[in-house]
Formats: sequence, C-alpha cells, structure tokens
Amino acid sequence: MSKKLTKNRKKILEKINNHKKYSLEEASILVKKISFVNFDASIDISVHLGIDTKLPNQMIRGFVKLPHGTGKNIRILALVPKDKELEVKEAGADYVGLGYIEKIKSGWTKNIDIIITIPSVMPQLGSLGKILGPRGLMPNPKLDTVTMNPGKSIKEIKSGKISFKADRYGIIHVSIGRVSFSHQYLFNNAKEFLNKIIRSKPSSCKKGSYIKSIYLSTTMSSSILVDSKSFIL
Repeated sequence: MSKKLTKNRKKILEKINNHKKYSLEEASILVKKISFVNFDASIDISVHLGIDTKLPNQMIRGFVKLPHGTGKNIRILALVPKDKELEVKEAGADYVGLGYIEKIKSGWTKNIDIIITIPSVMPQLGSLGKILGPRGLMPNPKLDTVTMNPGKSIKEIKSGKISFKADRYGIIHVSIGRVSFSHQYLFNNAKEFLNKIIRSKPSSCKKGSYIKSIYLSTTMSSSILVDSKSFIL
C-alpha cells in the first residue's frame, strides 16, 4: 500500500507545477487527474480574500446556484409548523416537523446538512444556538434558510444552490462537484461561484488585491493554484 501511495504522489508531483498559475479551465481538467482515492471524491475550491474580517461590512457571505449542482445529496431538516409540512415534504425535505427541536436538544444533528425554517419558528430555536452555531446549522435569513417560502428554498438547495461564508482568515471553502463530473461542469460551477464572489466585493474593501489566491483540490489531493485573471465575468 505504501509503495502505491508513493507512486501516486510522484504522479501528482509530475502533473503539477507548484510555481505555475493554471487557467481555471486547465485546473478543472487537471484536478480530475490527481485524485487517486477509490471513491467519487469531492472537488473543492478555496478562495483567499483580501478583506478585514473584523469589520462587519467586509464579511462576505451569501449563496449561489451552481449550474450543475455539487453531486452531493444534501440532507435538509425543515423545522416548520403542521400547515407547512406537506409543502416542504413535496419539495424534498428529508426530515420534517417541529418535533426535531427536542431531538436536537438531545444532541441529534449528525444526519443533517442544512436546516430550513420560517420566521415565526425562529424564537423557538434561540436555545439551540450553542448546538447549531458551531456546526454551521443555525438558520439565517441572509442565507435564505429562514424564509416565508421554505418549499422554494428547499427545491433550490436540492438543485444546486450552496451557501458560503468567509472564515476569520478571509478564506471561503466550498465544494463545486465530484471527480465524476466532466471538466466542463466543474469549470462552469467554479466560474459561477467565483463571479458571485467578485460581485460580493465590499465597497469598503481597500484598494489592491481582493482575491489573493484561488485553489482547486480533491479529497486527499494536492492543491492547484488558479490564475484569477483566467475567467471572465
């Protein structure tokens, strides 16, 4: 096993020039070739932004609809009252009902990726902040996870809408597909995401480099540096 891993690492090193910035299209092709795991690995993009995360008006967060989705089955919990249950079930919610609030209080969160709710339910979730907050599961109007139209939000998420948020270092890290995707699908998804990030540039951001670096990678692979000038809005 160790010899095989060594050979794979050598192959990766041979394919990647660490001193080169690849075009987004080149990176979308190459990133598929450097995955050697025995499963359909996730392909991720990391963007380091030149923002001051200590300033509220420079915090970058939002959502974007990827043209080809992420290839992942997003498990959604809809915390809605009885009159909304049929709507969210038909939209594709995996777990439905306010009864899950008590389950969450008991520690149940491992089976969900996103929680959708409506404004009137939010006061009931205040006590769950310490549980949901650290896991990134707390519903937020800015991410369209607190909405008067939960069915619509669920359909959009199931069809490829993802949320993003810069961490304290100014880095945004999201999945844009799978190794099984065609390189054109990966390119389209990455381009749509990056264009959204550019459009989200705060007016208060200092002059200079807004996008410091962009990297594409797969699960357990090396990262590929992308030339930020290689795609057009």
